Amino acid sequence: MQMHFERRGQGKPLLLIHGIGGSWKSWNSVIDGLASHREVIALDLPGHGKTPALSGEVSIRTLADAVTVFLQENNLTGIDAVGSSMGARLVLELVRRGNVLGAVVSLDPGGFWKGWEIPFFYNSIAASIRLVRLLQPVMPGICKSALGRSLLLLQFSKQPSKLSPQLVLDEMRSYAASPSFNELLRNLAHGEPQLGLPSGSVIKPLAIGWGRNDRVCFPKQASRAISLFPDATLHWFENCGHFPHWDAPQRTIELIFKITD
Repeated sequence: MQMHFERRGQGKPLLLIHGIGGSWKSWNSVIDGLASHREVIALDLPGHGKTPALSGEVSIRTLADAVTVFLQENNLTGIDAVGSSMGARLVLELVRRGNVLGAVVSLDPGGFWKGWEIPFFYNSIAASIRLVRLLQPVMPGICKSALGRSLLLLQFSKQPSKLSPQLVLDEMRSYAASPSFNELLRNLAHGEPQLGLPSGSVIKPLAIGWGRNDRVCFPKQASRAISLFPDATLHWFENCGHFPHWDAPQRTIELIFKITD
């Protein structure tokens, strides 16, 4: 499969993997800052952006397979990587497989929920995407409004009114257009659980970043992530929601450079 990607900058390659429904544009708040020191490769995962959907099952497992093939075909195996949300879970799965990625930063990964957190995640995101699809005809106007951005992204950002209207519009368009969103959401909530690795298994640097005010993947889930990946270091983003690269782009860039340089 040919996967679409945006390539910027020069230097040591760095892979960016977006979350469910997003695209490479999800990284617009940090991509230029990262590209000032690195060659950045920001993917559109299958069924997102300009990359066609997979023909069969759409899950973390099959997306990890597709990314692995992409890296092999482009001589990028061992590349440093950053993932967000579903993409953060995806990079952890690639770490678990071994010999695919180099240093990794995983930002607010999904997959570490338990009990009532599972239906909360599924139902709240499913309701949100239904609304986003219904609002597409008036979405440009909503995104231009600080109040509109706040109402759209209250669950995802600590300060949604301060986000770029274009970033929000790109994200809302991408969510609505993704043919893989519904199946991925079901598999994320009710599919295979995230597996981990025993201590001493991860040789390259691994950091898990978490927004202290995350309302999608609650902060208490961070301890579960670390228990499954004990070689990882945990970094808290104060006054941040589910997307630290939106709420605190400079701090996110600094963490990425610290772990991957």
